[in-house]
Amino acid sequence: MTTTLMCLPYAGAGAGVYRPWRRQESEVLRAVPVQVPGREEEFNRPFYRTMAEAAAGTAERFRAAAGKEPFVVFGHSFGAILAYEAVQHLVATGGPLPSHLVVSGSTSPRHRQAERLDPDDEVAAAQAAAIAGREIEIFADPLARSLLLPAMRADVDLLADYTPATLTPLPLPLTALRGDADHLAPLDEWRDWSAFTSAAFRTAEFPGGHMYLTDHWDEVWRTIEELL
Repeated sequence: MTTTLMCLPYAGAGAGVYRPWRRQESEVLRAVPVQVPGREEEFNRPFYRTMAEAAAGTAERFRAAAGKEPFVVFGHSFGAILAYEAVQHLVATGGPLPSHLVVSGSTSPRHRQAERLDPDDEVAAAQAAAIAGREIEIFADPLARSLLLPAMRADVDLLADYTPATLTPLPLPLTALRGDADHLAPLDEWRDWSAFTSAAFRTAEFPGGHMYLTDHWDEVWRTIEELL
């Protein structure tokens, strides 16, 4: 039976970033990117105002997309924390539960240290590049900055205000992924994800920084397939 991989994007991004995985469908795994309101086809929908609201809304999207099929949840950076909170919401509200949670490019929930973006778009674009560890070419265009930065601000604000809803370990396997040079996910704080599952815990590192994922789509996909 094919397992659905629910994919949550990083801060400011939409579900479209997972297009490379939409082309990777196999007998084992198929990707279903899960949208966060306020971007792409949901550009006119309001942003989530709190992480609790985001977790509840995302959990409902998981339910709708999964139906009765088995699923795994994946999130990168901001998406990792949102994935964790959404799965905790499923635990608290009767499921269904994923067979696995895969978190990428993130410290554990009790090690969040998010800095809000500056009100000035040019300064905020420089902050975004520092977070990503690389230049974001589209932010060189003032119009693009004005259209895209509000979503990133909304997500970073959720992280800045975030405290975990619960520290109770999840009753399902958890795997943590990371770029081996990720300055935003120091090794010890990343490995601390082990405290957030009462089941199996695994880790895997890939070459690169915070946005290693965008250079290693195929390798990460194979890693998730192997988990199943």
